[in-house]
Amino acid sequence: MGEKNNNNNNNNNDSNAVVMEQHKIELELRNHPIRGRGVFPKESIKRNTVVEISPVLLFSPDEYKAHGQYTVLDHYTYIWKEGQFALALGLGSMFNHASSPNVGYYRDFENNVIRYVTMRDIEPDEELCINYGSNLWFEDNAEEQAESDLDQQEFLGSFEI
Repeated sequence: MGEKNNNNNNNNNDSNAVVMEQHKIELELRNHPIRGRGVFPKESIKRNTVVEISPVLLFSPDEYKAHGQYTVLDHYTYIWKEGQFALALGLGSMFNHASSPNVGYYRDFENNVIRYVTMRDIEPDEELCINYGSNLWFEDNAEEQAESDLDQQEFLGSFEI
């Protein structure tokens, strides 16, 4: 009849192709009482596990200076090569900040992705956080406040009326 179409197979000969692995770990977005939306695993995760590969949307230095730095997107951009800026897509823009993060990341310039890797073993339901660096646009006391608020909630919840 006709030739079999092999365009959808996994034998892509494009040397620029990036394999975007599906999440083998079940992650979910949840609201944190202090930090807002964040990424949480539903199962334990071992150290050095890739939890996310986020493709990036690149901005030229001129486009960033003219527009990007004046929007909320400025808080979600990474410095990229050749003066460019990158916006992480997928879960990459959903990781909250922690001064003692449990997830690190590295910028894969060749493939225009950011890879997020656990820095230690993670428990189920423990929020996955990265460190945003030293140029924070908020006061970095959310972690202490969140722990204090949760301790207070547990204390108050121990009373029965």
